[in-house]
Amino acid sequence: MEVSSARGRNVVVVGTQWGDEGKGKVVDWLTDNAQGVVRFQGGHNAGHTLVIKGVKTALQLIPSGIMRDGVACYIGNGVVVDPAHLLSEIERLEKIGLDVRSRLRISTSCPLILPFHVEVDRAREALRESSGSGKIGTTGKGIGPAYEDKVARRALRIEDLAHPARFKTKLEALLALHNEALAGHLKVKPLPLQPMLDNALALGEKLAPLFADVGYALHQRHLAGDNLLFEGAQGTLLDIDHGTYPYVTSSNCVAGNAAAGSGVGPQMLHYILGITKAYTTRVGSGPFPTELDIGQPGGVGHHFSTIGQERGTVTGRARRCGWFDAAALKRSVIINGVSGLCITKLDVLDGLSEIKVCVGYRQNGRQIDILPSGADEVAACEPVYETLPGWKDTTAGLANWEQLPANARRYLERLEALTGTPVDMVSTGPDRVHTILLRHPFRK
Repeated sequence: MEVSSARGRNVVVVGTQWGDEGKGKVVDWLTDNAQGVVRFQGGHNAGHTLVIKGVKTALQLIPSGIMRDGVACYIGNGVVVDPAHLLSEIERLEKIGLDVRSRLRISTSCPLILPFHVEVDRAREALRESSGSGKIGTTGKGIGPAYEDKVARRALRIEDLAHPARFKTKLEALLALHNEALAGHLKVKPLPLQPMLDNALALGEKLAPLFADVGYALHQRHLAGDNLLFEGAQGTLLDIDHGTYPYVTSSNCVAGNAAAGSGVGPQMLHYILGITKAYTTRVGSGPFPTELDIGQPGGVGHHFSTIGQERGTVTGRARRCGWFDAAALKRSVIINGVSGLCITKLDVLDGLSEIKVCVGYRQNGRQIDILPSGADEVAACEPVYETLPGWKDTTAGLANWEQLPANARRYLERLEALTGTPVDMVSTGPDRVHTILLRHPFRK
């Protein structure tokens, strides 16, 4: 194989909290220096909201790079794909004038999300709630059941859509399995085969021009000197292995999965950017040590919720809010091998007289300085806070470090010290231009 000396530089963007850190805006901003953007895990349970010249666009499955003309976008093998949702998202973006189909490619190895996955997902959550065992807080999009079929080696994949007879045989077997569960302990009406088969094959025909060997395509672009951006979904603390299990998502959200979930080697991952909100939020169930009451008018939790407009992009659910958790971030920095941090929503802290930062926990009579793994262990943690002075002047829309209030700079410098990781970018608002750059991830 001929080896080029022009090789590109590649950046991985991951969330370091419980998701919703503002990854979409940062990916869009960085794409100005990239020729390709790759999604490598999750499904349309992810929601990335971008604001460009005041216009808001929500993406769920398609990489955020689609908002930049001429940038190639890839959905890697680690993503589970609902073909109906994907086509709908493509058509929605085309209606606002974006060229999508010529720039988007989907790995033929992506597992499919089919209607029975959605039914199983929703029925399980309803059963958990009715039995009193507690909902996990899934989005009800079928993500978890689709990943279950993948690891059980029975999933239908994008490549199967190109072979109708093979697809039908596999679908019959898989539908029978899930219908048994639906009609049995889940007590939900089973689904018919033929409409599902006809719809899936029709969608497959429409999407077929986008199917590709994504891993090899990325390898070729890298050798040709193109810069690639790997876009993670959800956040590290929702990772199936490293998060607050079982209140987690169904995939690996960490930087290491950028290689496995897209079909490239780890030597192609040069810089890891950890996206971190200036406070902490969480959607759905699970422990949250620094959580505040968002329903108390005049309280800090209410301030974060309202000023930060904290509602889930996909579900519309109100996000739980709390103080910044540096001990949790320290865990994320280690797991991801974070090269630098991007602190988002700094402007939401404007006007607070004092700001608390969790620097560790008391857990069962002992002091620990890093977030433990597993929901039960995290639930036993009582946060230990350090209090910093706030600032009155606004940071909203600032694009220069020296313009920040002195206490805002001290706050960011303290986060650097607590985590041992440099703050390379700061986001001071939702638009592309509301960004302070200290060190560029794409510049060696």
